[in-house]
Amino acid sequence: MPAILVMLFASIQVAAVFVARSTALNAAQSAVNAQRLHQAAPNAGAERATRFLNQAGDWLVGWENPGPSCVTTATDVTCSVTGRSLSIVPGVSFSIRQTAHGTVERWTEP
Repeated sequence: MPAILVMLFASIQVAAVFVARSTALNAAQSAVNAQRLHQAAPNAGAERATRFLNQAGDWLVGWENPGPSCVTTATDVTCSVTGRSLSIVPGVSFSIRQTAHGTVERWTEP
């Protein structure tokens, strides 16, 4: 019986880690989509990711500090989201970091 309980809690914890990774990746992709728009505001991506994470629930915890970040160059944008997965098993914590990348919309000569 104890082995079954350990396996049950372990499987739930693994599922929580995968949901947290998916949440972080979706937030990073949402940030890239907002930041890559032509003449986007400098903080548009981080704001979009923050809005997404506020609505996503508590699968990813601790993402507020330092918060989502985006680095934009003339041609590329890269956004990262970090945090920890929700802990089902006491004392167990898994660090999560997901990054998305895209090209910036811009006018070019033919």
